[in-house]
Amino acid sequence: MNSKKKIDTGGAVMGPYSPGISVKDHIWLSGQIDISQDGIEEQTKGTLTKIDGLLEAAGSSREDLVKVTVLMTDIGFYSTINEVYSEWLGDAMPPARAAYAVRDLPAGALVEIVCEAFRGSGVNES
Repeated sequence: MNSKKKIDTGGAVMGPYSPGISVKDHIWLSGQIDISQDGIEEQTKGTLTKIDGLLEAAGSSREDLVKVTVLMTDIGFYSTINEVYSEWLGDAMPPARAAYAVRDLPAGALVEIVCEAFRGSGVNES
């Protein structure tokens, strides 16, 4: 059956939305934040850890990412986010990406990251 499925890791949700949805092999993750941390580097790392958990819950991984959108409250955070993000990606093919500075994010977060993936797309055939 190809019905949509909710992706959840049991974390707190701040509104009427699903942390993630999958239909067949297509995965959409809602914007993720980590307000348990202070500073842009720590919040970025925490946010990416949440994304790893959701992708794992969906039977996927960062290697399957095809599109990422990064929202930040200060464009001056761009280089720090890029450093953390690049290290997190490792050897995975970098997905298409957009990055925007916005006025505010939920709960005072400094960064929010939205992802789209296709399960199994990151597997390289030898």
